[in-house]
Amino acid sequence: MSVAVIQEWLGGGHDTTNYDEVKRRMGVQDDPPAGLIVHTAGTDGEDFRIVDVWETPEAWETFRDERLLPTVREVVSELPSARQAAARPPDVRVYDLHDLVLPETRLLRG
Repeated sequence: MSVAVIQEWLGGGHDTTNYDEVKRRMGVQDDPPAGLIVHTAGTDGEDFRIVDVWETPEAWETFRDERLLPTVREVVSELPSARQAAARPPDVRVYDLHDLVLPETRLLRG
């Protein structure tokens, strides 16, 4: 069953610096993770959220354990801003999807 994964960092005026570095190092544009249906990330200036849809919970867990967390650990060990952000890990919620509509999409970049 497909799942939605929401990661939230609430408060603290988050910017996208750490996110951008983790994404760059993982190379997800050129090598998307297996099982990923859609990925979104954004901030309202205070909070930062990542909302993903995965084909299965196992696909999410494999990506998280084998690709995401090792990369986050690298970035945290190298960048002072990442060390500060790592002190407050995200709230992560995973839930089964009842429905998903994917109309024709356009690539949106900020």
